[in-house]
Amino acid sequence: MSREPNPEPDEPATIYVGQDAAGHWLVQDSGHRLEGRFVSRDAAIGYARGECRMHHACLCMATAPLVPFVSFAPLTDGERVAA
Repeated sequence: MSREPNPEPDEPATIYVGQDAAGHWLVQDSGHRLEGRFVSRDAAIGYARGECRMHHACLCMATAPLVPFVSFAPLTDGERVAA
């Protein structure tokens, strides 16, 4: 008999809204499973609130600059995937 993994975390997730060192608005979760980059504080908070409702998470404003999990640097020719 196979067991399905428990989709619920042991403790509630926290979703952070803040800026990185370059001033971009980011949304990240404490489990490093969620990250988004936004053009404004309002856009980031709006997205984070929806994610908090869906995942029963807490929303926190970051007090220090966030460090992106995913690089926002442009892709090089070798990294691009053909369509």
